[in-house]
Amino acid sequence: MKTTPKKILFSALTVSFLLLAPSGCEEKANKQTGEEKANKKTVVEIAASNDSFTTLVAAVKAAGLAETLSGTGPFTIFAPTNEAFAKLPEGTVENLLKPENKAKLQAVLTYHVVSGKVMAADVKPGKVTTVNGASFTVKAAKGKVMVDGASVVKTDIVGTNGVIHVIDSVILPSK
Repeated sequence: MKTTPKKILFSALTVSFLLLAPSGCEEKANKQTGEEKANKKTVVEIAASNDSFTTLVAAVKAAGLAETLSGTGPFTIFAPTNEAFAKLPEGTVENLLKPENKAKLQAVLTYHVVSGKVMAADVKPGKVTTVNGASFTVKAAKGKVMVDGASVVKTDIVGTNGVIHVIDSVILPSK
């Protein structure tokens, strides 16, 4: 049997493909495993594993809401980042974290939570009733969604018991 340059090239390509394919497949499998792990976390676990939410997580724990928000839900959380908490007047966060202000802290935090799992595609402008019983206003214009004046900067971080939408400001109930 005669070996031609085409056969050599084809053989080389086949060997290269076989050598490279497992690493590519393995990388894809690892990526899927990472995504599956993220999807197996509750919304509280997702927030706790993200350095952007350390203030929120500390507040949730201080308010005694970690167990509730780790429950079956589903919950939609409009989660303020550390930078959002930093925009509050000086001393506000520290004051809310005091044990004697637990009820106020709970009211603020539950104002950021809506019952049910509301994905970004399902958000509609208008009044939305929060878990604390008060309502906030959702506005949508020019591709931007606002929740009581806070901009939604990232959407659809899905957990086992709900979804997180990241906002750039802390929203405060009027009561």
